[in-house]
Amino acid sequence: MPVRWLLRLIWSFSWRVGFIVLTLVGMAVGYQVLNLPEVSTLLDGRAHGSVTLLDHEGDVFAWRGDQFGGVVTAQTVSPYLKNAIVATEDKRFYRHFGISPRGVASAVRINLSEGRGPLSGHGGSTITQQTAKLLCLGRVYDPSEWENEADYEKDCRQGSLWRKGTEAIYALAMEVKYSKDEILSIYMNRAYMGGGAYGAEAAAQRYFGKSANQLSAAEGAMLAGLLTAPSSLAPTNNLKRSQDRAATVLRLMQEQGYISQADAKAGQDHPARLSQAAEARAGGYFADWIMDSVPSYFGAQTSEDVVIRTTMDQRLQSAVEEAMTYVFENKVRKGSKAQAAIVVMSADGAVRAMVGGRKTRVSGVFNRATQAKRQTGSAFKPFVYATALELGYSPLDILLDTEYCLDLPGSGEWCPKNYTRKYYGEVTLARALRDSLNIPAVKLSEAVGRDLVRRVASDFGIDNEMAEGPALALGASESTLLEMTGAYAGILNGGSSVTPYGVSELRLATDTEPLMGRSGGMGERVIRTKAAQQLVWMMEKVISEGTGRRAQIPGWQAAGKSGTTQAARDAWFIGFTADYVAGVWMGYDDNTPLSGVTGGGLPAEIWHEAMVRVHEGLTPEPLPMLAPEPIAPPVQPAPQRRRDRIQPGREIGRAVDGLLRDIFGRN
Repeated sequence: MPVRWLLRLIWSFSWRVGFIVLTLVGMAVGYQVLNLPEVSTLLDGRAHGSVTLLDHEGDVFAWRGDQFGGVVTAQTVSPYLKNAIVATEDKRFYRHFGISPRGVASAVRINLSEGRGPLSGHGGSTITQQTAKLLCLGRVYDPSEWENEADYEKDCRQGSLWRKGTEAIYALAMEVKYSKDEILSIYMNRAYMGGGAYGAEAAAQRYFGKSANQLSAAEGAMLAGLLTAPSSLAPTNNLKRSQDRAATVLRLMQEQGYISQADAKAGQDHPARLSQAAEARAGGYFADWIMDSVPSYFGAQTSEDVVIRTTMDQRLQSAVEEAMTYVFENKVRKGSKAQAAIVVMSADGAVRAMVGGRKTRVSGVFNRATQAKRQTGSAFKPFVYATALELGYSPLDILLDTEYCLDLPGSGEWCPKNYTRKYYGEVTLARALRDSLNIPAVKLSEAVGRDLVRRVASDFGIDNEMAEGPALALGASESTLLEMTGAYAGILNGGSSVTPYGVSELRLATDTEPLMGRSGGMGERVIRTKAAQQLVWMMEKVISEGTGRRAQIPGWQAAGKSGTTQAARDAWFIGFTADYVAGVWMGYDDNTPLSGVTGGGLPAEIWHEAMVRVHEGLTPEPLPMLAPEPIAPPVQPAPQRRRDRIQPGREIGRAVDGLLRDIFGRN
């Protein structure tokens, strides 16, 4: 009797307590059900927007930011992906009511057996509970409540007993409010899948370049495998690890009857591969430059989904990457730490390809094409000759290449030397540039005036403080490769300034009208077309007959100029055909002198390898150059300029002063 009485007492107490608990749970679930929003409002939970970068043809080549590719549902997504997620994350998803007592018990047992607390480690969470956690139990980020988004996310993912209880209540409410497929749809849209991709569609586009409804079994398994550790398992971080995890997912799918054994083996034998854009790891140096070029509220800090159409040509980008790799693997000594950079653009300044270092497929690193300011050496000389040609000099005018010294206030005597340490007597302007003679370049700069040379170079786009002394003519000033290549583009296009640009159009993903148009292009005229075409003629001689012979492109006319700075700390080669302008810089990041390298050596070879690949399949076009008219012998000696230092082959006379006033507005 006492035992029966005790059992009745326990039962009476238990069912009453159970009833109260169930009533409270039911009330809590009901309250949550009333406050749950419509499914459509829960599908995109990113804190920031994304940036999609398109090439000049409109094809995606990179993504940045928190990518959301668009809404997918359990009905529209590839069945392979849907089944892979269920098989991996919650095989009883369609049979439980939001929580899985069996799963919780199994997780507690595993945690205890591994020496952890019952709630530490494995959580036994269902897909519904994981979705509740992704939704932060309905709590929206509020800057007044959390210091930053990281604290908010940490709070959303805490694992206390109370938190687990409220998570279970929220999960039960979701099961009442939404269907199983709706819950799975929320999960597939909000889950982070590595590489900046939120949701299945963004991940499918990010890694495979296709929609989530087109995924194969191997691809679906790879995405499902990311859910346990999206950052470390992302195929852009470690493709082999991601493929191994996908093989496990395929086995689980086969064991649970979603795919046949043959399909599982086929997916394991032929694992998913990354798309070209994914292999490029977010677009490399070009994408970095674009992100730095646009306002931050449309770039790294955007809260909207932004689409940027760029000037990149992926064929040309691959060409310069291959050229860089080829030269360093075959023509640079093993172990060399020398760096190099390449820029290719059209004559209007539209940048088509960019490599900012030897490792071509990287992102978020120092870009030597746009960020490194280095002395330009003889690559600066064309702007000295451009100034002279604009003033009426002829490429056939004579300069005297003999010993030459200048007294510099505070520095004493300065005597420039040619690279060969020889003197060549009377030389034409064309030969002086062809052979990169230093003394004639300094004499010409002094004759036309350093201020005018600086102005011409600045107007062509070299936007840096330039040297004040006579070494200006020898490239003592610093510039970036992008600026120098843009300045040479101005020579090619007939003498108009160029602002290099990479953005053709920027718009919001939801709009059709652009918010921003082209970010650069051709500007005002710097020198006359005739002067520019004569300079092109002179620069063609550099490649066909002079210091740039290694840059020759079979079947094409090409013009350019090499440059080597003091102690060979920097070596340049910049030039163009009728179609493209390309610039190459080579050197060490710490300014260590290059060993046995000049601008006409390895940089010219890199330029050659790049431009041969760039022009593959194109029809050769002639350069826009103009040969000078032959100069008739003077009847009497021509007036001398600047203490007999320069002896023109034809009379310019007082017209020089007039030209100075008309063109440059100077007395």
